[in-house]
Amino acid sequence: MGRKKLPGLTKRAGIWHVDKQINGRRICQSTETSQLQEAEKYLARLIESSRQAAIYGVRPERSFEQAAAKFVLENQHKRSIEQDIGRLKQLMPWIGDTPLSKLHIGTLQPWIENRRQEGVSVGTINHGLKIVRRILNLATSEWMDEYGMTWLQAAPKIKLLPDLCKRQPYPLSWDEQTALFKELPDYLAQMALFAVNTGCRDSEICNLHWDWEMHIPQLKTSVFLVPGSLVKNGDERLVVLNRVAKSVVETQRGKHPTHVFHFRGRPISHMLTSAWKRARVRVALPQVRVHDLKHTFGRRLRAAGVSFEDRQDLLGHRSGRMTTHYSAAELTKLIEAAESVCDRGEGKPELVVLRRLNIG
Repeated sequence: MGRKKLPGLTKRAGIWHVDKQINGRRICQSTETSQLQEAEKYLARLIESSRQAAIYGVRPERSFEQAAAKFVLENQHKRSIEQDIGRLKQLMPWIGDTPLSKLHIGTLQPWIENRRQEGVSVGTINHGLKIVRRILNLATSEWMDEYGMTWLQAAPKIKLLPDLCKRQPYPLSWDEQTALFKELPDYLAQMALFAVNTGCRDSEICNLHWDWEMHIPQLKTSVFLVPGSLVKNGDERLVVLNRVAKSVVETQRGKHPTHVFHFRGRPISHMLTSAWKRARVRVALPQVRVHDLKHTFGRRLRAAGVSFEDRQDLLGHRSGRMTTHYSAAELTKLIEAAESVCDRGEGKPELVVLRRLNIG
């Protein structure tokens, strides 16, 4: 006759599971072992950890793997969640079993050195460091356990590696904008003009649907509300139209049943086409990316004295405010801010492109 097992352990499919009331709380979880002795040790650790937390306020020790699983479950809405999962899988063999309280830049050094030896870029390594930093910050500030304590008392500083090769943004001057846009085919010139006047990303412009347009009768204008599934930060994106962006939209109205922008009757997947690449070479701007149009919009807003909060809203940055529900007065303020980038004061260089496209 075998010895008695500790109460609270049951065996299912060959694996011992905990099912026990501990300090008034029912705990049900796998011990991930088929050995009774190991399962009993696991249960004993759970009981002691619960006692320390309930009586002395000592945080239960949680591994990075547990924190990563919680992060993934809570962020299924993120467009980049699959990329995050890939980075976490790469990190697991190195720090998965490490307690959160023991994680710091020093414990990450072996992983960093391994990635360097594999020839991975600094930017890629930094993406991994960013997700570790994000998880540790959440564990410190937002994740609360059943004892009313955060998962981690204080997050260590995870400093990113210096990336000397990282490409800096290149906001266009007015003359550069005019030269580049003149070289683009009409459909791309329209999209580029919309981008530099709204701060929208490539994917937001290519996927812009007429169904997303919201008319504001009292202001005699409209805005677009881009679904969070197409926005980098996962939040809905309010697109405010200044007079140039509005003129672009009006020239497109009625041409396609679903998409604002299209080419030969078909939606466009991306703006960085061979036509864009050839145009930028012809005007001696080989470094200019489509995303630089967003940077151009942001730089001009700042130069025009637009407040930081309004710039965040116009650029679609996450700010902690409800950025898709505004009063007429608030929308008027944002429209006026967007209008400030329509010309540079001493002339309207965009008119060359507008007239070629029969806009405005």
